[in-house]
Amino acid sequence: MVAAQHADVVIAGGAAMGSSLAYHLASHPGFTGRIIVVEKDPGYARSASALSAASIRQQFSSPVNIRISLHGIAFLRNIGQHLAVDGEAPVIDLKEGGYLYLGHAGSIGVMREVNALQRAEGADIALFDADALRARFPWLEPGEDVVIGSLGLTGEGWFDGWALLQAFRRKARASGVEYRTGQVSEVETAGGAVSAVRLADGSRIACGTLVNCAGSGGRALAAGAGIDLPVHARRRYVFSFTCKADIPNCPLMIDTTGVYVRPEGESAEGRMFICGVSPSPEEDEALGWDDADEDSQQVDYSYFEERIWPSLANRVPGFEAIRPGRAWAGPYDMCTLDHNAIIGPAGPDGFYLCNGFSGHGLQQSPAVGRGLAEHIVEGCYTTLDLGELGYARVVENRPLRERNVI
Repeated sequence: MVAAQHADVVIAGGAAMGSSLAYHLASHPGFTGRIIVVEKDPGYARSASALSAASIRQQFSSPVNIRISLHGIAFLRNIGQHLAVDGEAPVIDLKEGGYLYLGHAGSIGVMREVNALQRAEGADIALFDADALRARFPWLEPGEDVVIGSLGLTGEGWFDGWALLQAFRRKARASGVEYRTGQVSEVETAGGAVSAVRLADGSRIACGTLVNCAGSGGRALAAGAGIDLPVHARRRYVFSFTCKADIPNCPLMIDTTGVYVRPEGESAEGRMFICGVSPSPEEDEALGWDDADEDSQQVDYSYFEERIWPSLANRVPGFEAIRPGRAWAGPYDMCTLDHNAIIGPAGPDGFYLCNGFSGHGLQQSPAVGRGLAEHIVEGCYTTLDLGELGYARVVENRPLRERNVI
C-alpha cells in the first residue's frame, strides 16, 4: 500500500486524546476532509492512556476543569450513543464509586470554598466531618488529623481506560480516519502556516493543520514549530495489591499524604486495589524522575514499601495485611506551569496544541476532542469554551492554578 502523501489534518499521537479528536473531527457535520493519525506506538504499550488509573472526577478547583469532566461523565454514561460501530457498543465498565478527598484542619476553608464552586457548576459533591466519615466508611480511621472529607456522590469513579482508547480509535477508523505507524519529527511551514510534516522514516505528508497530541513527546514536537512548551515527561508508578479485609463501598480515596487508592476488582486472593502517589517537583528531581526516560518500564518496589503502604495502612487498618501484586511505570506529560492542559492554536497558522494533561487526559478526552474539532472547523469553541487552557497563559506566565492535583 502506498503511504498517503496529503491530508487536511494530521494528528500526531493516536492515544485517547488524538483518537477522540479524530472521531469528533470526522463526525463534525462541517468537516469533509482527510484525517491521518500518526502514532509511533500502535500497541500503546508506553501510552499514558493505557497505563493510567483511568478515573474521572469533578473535584477540581477551576470551573473549566469541572465543566470538562461533567461533559466527560455524560459522554461515558452514554458511550453507546457516541462510539457504537455496526450496532456494537463498547464496554468500558464505568463504576461511579466516587472520589474521597481527606482534609486536615488547615484544609477546611479551601475545601468549603471549592465545594461551593463545584456544586454551583452542577457537580454532586458533599462534605463530611470526621464522625460522618466513620459512619459512612467503618473501615476508615480518620485519626486526629482528618477532620473533613469531600466525596463525589455521583458522576465520579473509574473505568476501563484501554477500552475507551480502543473505542475512540475504532469509531474514528469506521468514520474514515487513517492511522499510520510512525512519528512526526519535523514541521514544515510556508508563509507562516503549516504546510507539511516529516516523519522519522523520512516520509512527508502535506497538510494544512497539525495537532500535537504527542503526550510526553509533545515538548519536542512543539519546539520544532518554535513553541516553548512547559511540558515534561514524569515517571509515575501504579501499584496493585490484594486485601482479604472487608472494605465495602471504597471510593477512590486521596489521603492527606497525597497517596491514592481505589478498588480494581476481585481475585482468588481477595479484593484487588491499585494505588500510587504524585511526588512533588523536588521529589521528582531527587528520584531522578525529572524528564524521565519515557521508555523506561523499571519499577522501584521500595517506593511502595516506604512511601505508599505506610500511609494506606495508617488510614485503613484493613490494609495492614495485604499481598502486593504487579506494578507498572509510565510517563505522564506534566505541565510544570500549573498542572493544567495546554490546548488550542499556537505558533504557525494551523498548528494546534493538545498537551500537558498531567494525568487528566483520559477523563478530559471527550470534551477536549470535541472542542478542538470545533475550533479546527469553525474557528472557535462553540459548546464549551476552552480558551482559559490556551497557550497565551504560558506566554504571559499566567498560571491557571488548580488546587486539587493528584
